[in-house]
Amino acid sequence: MSRLRHQLPCVVQCATALDRMIFMATKPPSQPPAPKTRPAGGEGDGAVVLERRTQRVQPPKMHQVVMLNDDYTPMEFVVVVIQEFFSKDRETATQIMLKIHLDGKAVCGVYSRDVAATKVDQVLEAAKQAGHPLQCVSEPLE
Repeated sequence: MSRLRHQLPCVVQCATALDRMIFMATKPPSQPPAPKTRPAGGEGDGAVVLERRTQRVQPPKMHQVVMLNDDYTPMEFVVVVIQEFFSKDRETATQIMLKIHLDGKAVCGVYSRDVAATKVDQVLEAAKQAGHPLQCVSEPLE
């Protein structure tokens, strides 16, 4: 019986907390108070009314990730890197790899500056771990 007495306050406290949570969850949200406005007209109080202008944000400058050709990195490794880090299918990755091989460089993707820098770092790290001298750079689009 004494055991039940010790548990009873917890049951009452838990029920009270539960009632509060139910009340908070079912209570409709209240409206924030309306801002106080002053009449705009010659009171001589020196108040200045500014109009709110919408700011136009420029889209981020885009950068292209360019992979450079070398005579030592295997073509299959380049295809795998393009597939893995640039989300290209095998056929597209092979076409990009051939363009790198024939033209000396090719664009693998166009991204914002931060994403392009991350892609370059990922490619360079993968090449370093595999022991290949593959080079990749990020160039701003004009």
